[in-house]
Amino acid sequence: MQTDPTASGDGASPEVLALAKVVARLRTEVADLEGLASGAAVLERAKGVLMAREGVSADEAYELLVEHAGRRRRTLMEECWITLGGIRSRTAAPPPQPVAPGTTSTDAAPDRPRSVFSSDRCLTGDRDAAGSRALLAGLAAALADARSTGDAAEVLHGALRLPLGVDGVMIYTLDGAGGLELIGRSGIDQVLAAQWRDIPPPAGVAVLEAITSGEPRWLDDPERDPEKYRLIGSPGRWPTRAWIPVPGEETVTCAVGFFRKVAIPFGSDDRALLQQAVRLCGGPLRVLEHRPARPADPEVAAVQRILDTVSGAAILLTPLRAPSGEVEDYRIEAAAPDSVDVAGRQGRELVGRRILETYPTVAGTPLWQGYLDALDTGATYEGEPFSYQEVTAGIPETSVYSVRATRLAGRLMVSWIRHDTTAREIRRLATMQRLGNLGWADWNLTTDTVNWSDQVYAIFDRPPDQGPMRLEELPQHLVPDDLPALADAVQRLLGDGTPIDQSFRISIADGVRHLRIVAEAETDAYGTPVEVHGFFQDLTPQRDTELALIESERAVLVQRGVLQAERAIAARLQHALLPIPEQSIELVGLRVDIAYVPSDTGVNVGGDWYSAIELPDKSALFVVGDVAGHGLDAVGTMAQLRFTAKGMIITGSALPDAMGRLNTLLLHTATTPSATTATMIMARYSPVERRLAWVRAGHLPPLLVRGGVARFLPLPEGNLLGASFDSVYAEVTLDLEPGDHLLLYTDGLIEVPGEDMDCGLGRLAEAAAGAMGGGSPDLLPRLLAALHPAGQDDVCVLDIHLPAEPEQRAGT
Repeated sequence: MQTDPTASGDGASPEVLALAKVVARLRTEVADLEGLASGAAVLERAKGVLMAREGVSADEAYELLVEHAGRRRRTLMEECWITLGGIRSRTAAPPPQPVAPGTTSTDAAPDRPRSVFSSDRCLTGDRDAAGSRALLAGLAAALADARSTGDAAEVLHGALRLPLGVDGVMIYTLDGAGGLELIGRSGIDQVLAAQWRDIPPPAGVAVLEAITSGEPRWLDDPERDPEKYRLIGSPGRWPTRAWIPVPGEETVTCAVGFFRKVAIPFGSDDRALLQQAVRLCGGPLRVLEHRPARPADPEVAAVQRILDTVSGAAILLTPLRAPSGEVEDYRIEAAAPDSVDVAGRQGRELVGRRILETYPTVAGTPLWQGYLDALDTGATYEGEPFSYQEVTAGIPETSVYSVRATRLAGRLMVSWIRHDTTAREIRRLATMQRLGNLGWADWNLTTDTVNWSDQVYAIFDRPPDQGPMRLEELPQHLVPDDLPALADAVQRLLGDGTPIDQSFRISIADGVRHLRIVAEAETDAYGTPVEVHGFFQDLTPQRDTELALIESERAVLVQRGVLQAERAIAARLQHALLPIPEQSIELVGLRVDIAYVPSDTGVNVGGDWYSAIELPDKSALFVVGDVAGHGLDAVGTMAQLRFTAKGMIITGSALPDAMGRLNTLLLHTATTPSATTATMIMARYSPVERRLAWVRAGHLPPLLVRGGVARFLPLPEGNLLGASFDSVYAEVTLDLEPGDHLLLYTDGLIEVPGEDMDCGLGRLAEAAAGAMGGGSPDLLPRLLAALHPAGQDDVCVLDIHLPAEPEQRAGT
């Protein structure tokens, strides 16, 4: 008779009472699950028997059971039991031998009778269809008696060991996080099974590929298979392997692996038999591995997505209440990746588990009461640091935690910090050594022992199994040129205890490494050094950077000399091509002021230019242009355009015709991408009519200042030079009045990086109106000073001024 362990709890501590409730609840849940699974297990095993015996699919086997039950007037369960009884009676096997505690059935009785699985055929012998059917029928009967996935693995191993030479079997299933979990094995040693019990994603193993693709993976090439997959165990241990997915009701979530110790690939008959054997496992494995699933909660899913992005330990708990309403446990609904329980389960592996399963000794503690208070009152619980003992690898370990719990829509959000001071400091020290590329070393001169940190081995490129070197051995690894200085420093350190800070070089397999040693000695009462403490630092990256900087400085000096020479040439070229008058020039009744400001970067000559000349018919020609780019290529294009334009106008070409020919010339003669386009304005002034005719090619509008008011002239049609053969250039006229100022300029006067061009034009009009309203002879310098050109591009400006009549000047 069973009794409720919680009924007689007089005098028991709260922890014992809580644990007793957990045990009673788990016992009830196990009984309920066994009852639910028993019917499904009988049905699946009976289907497996018919699949093997009749060679039909799982659905067809189910239809046969239903048909037979209806014809014989039995229930479906009765027909299943009779089907299983019939196969057992024909393939009765001796009862299993008792197994000693702590061993598997395979380890305890390696020579036990194999019933129908025993065969004198070797793996290369013949096997007819009748023999295969008998083998599969016996396998189905044995699977009907399996009570765990481990039993299923042993059944497969026993059935296929002799006929197919199968030396090992492993069964894997997908876990909730997309990894793999080993749920059954036979013929695989315990150490290897422990190493490969959980395989995280992405695994790179053949079993995962078999599950995701639903197709078998046959591995029989020990040389090439390791290049494609991570192999379980060494390639030579099992030269032949097979991973076969287990058919599922909807999707494949499980696969069985078969291992051979001989390098003989599975033949076509063997492969067919293995696949049929795995099909028989589908039903039993689904029953044995069945885990009730709960419907997804959108709120929980949202919390889980948030927790997936945070660092630190945090979980979402749902309270589980007894019929009386008392909270008897909590279920973990969501977990951050850094959350770990005492069994080593981490992140989403905790989802679905209960607090008293993962942290059983918290029942009845102040932490447990804090959870209840936070759940009932809504007040955040922040407990004092407390000690919690857990057993890791059989060794008790005490850790200190600080826990915080907050109510969230009827649930609890719990986070905690683990205060493992020693481990934290060790990690911090290791991180500092790695980031600083240095490591500590201690030498005990009395006992002649040396201790190195792990980073020192990396610095010296020395395998840890060789151990640290003594201080006297250090000079043996030096570059010869550095030996005297370091040997003298070490001698002072060991002789009179003088601290040292010395740089030196060592030779390693990859070349030379630059190191630094800083060390000091501890002396005894007589001043004799007995211990030396210090650190080594790898200065190779710093030294490489210094050498790179020196080389860069050398290249900069060379480039600076080249640039200075280019600037000198450019200055002479500028003076030859663009002579800038030092004062205003008088031209057919006009006063012309010219300003040219080269950019403050690179060579002092760009593509900006101007012309202001008198023509043979006593008119005047004014040109302002800007070639894209800087340097000598831009200068060459500028000179070509400047002199060609003057020549065509002097020989009588009309302004639109001359501009069209310049466009054609640039399209045909440009040789570099930086000098293929240009903007330009050409204007011809007739002093008799005081009329200015002008054309433009993509250039900024001229600025007219009249009566203290500045306005931009309307732009006629005209694309920039070098853009298209179809460009058309229109001529417009302007009648100048006494006192007018007309500005022709390049874009360097108004452009500011990142600013809209309209802002620069507005700033120019405002500055021009203010600078030219006072009648001062220094109008252009005042304009440039007001605009403060940015210096990113050349600036060229022509101020064309029609002086006022004498009487007008006198009146002003």
